[in-house]
Amino acid sequence: MSDFFKSIDVNASALSAERMRMNTTSSNLANAQTTRTPEGGPYRRKDVVFEAETTRDFASELAGQMKEVPLHRVKVADVVSDPNPPKLVYQPGHPDANPEGFVAYPNINTMEEMVNLITASRTYEANVTSINVAKGMMNKALEIGRK
Repeated sequence: MSDFFKSIDVNASALSAERMRMNTTSSNLANAQTTRTPEGGPYRRKDVVFEAETTRDFASELAGQMKEVPLHRVKVADVVSDPNPPKLVYQPGHPDANPEGFVAYPNINTMEEMVNLITASRTYEANVTSINVAKGMMNKALEIGRK
């Protein structure tokens, strides 16, 4: 039974990571036209960095010593700002225009963000399906034990 719980734990970590990615992408889309931030300048596009994290418990350590394949959870390692320069748009009447009449807008590609959002959503759905399969297998194993 513990293998089923490990599977669910790995998928749950992926759900959490993908939720963070969806939230970050949503924030990017919402701020695509933001020209002022508390830090100064236009909004900076954010990106989530994932990292594999080996599960660290006694059973995993024992399995590692017995040369079994270790399980890896998903962990959000960092949320980084896009280093690319902002887009400059000529709008001399805008309150945030520089002396030359250009306004700095976030360097956010709406299509790229939508693809990121769809990918995160599909990955989230795949992990939910995987959890449901593991739960179904646990139930079948319990039914076999009853007979």
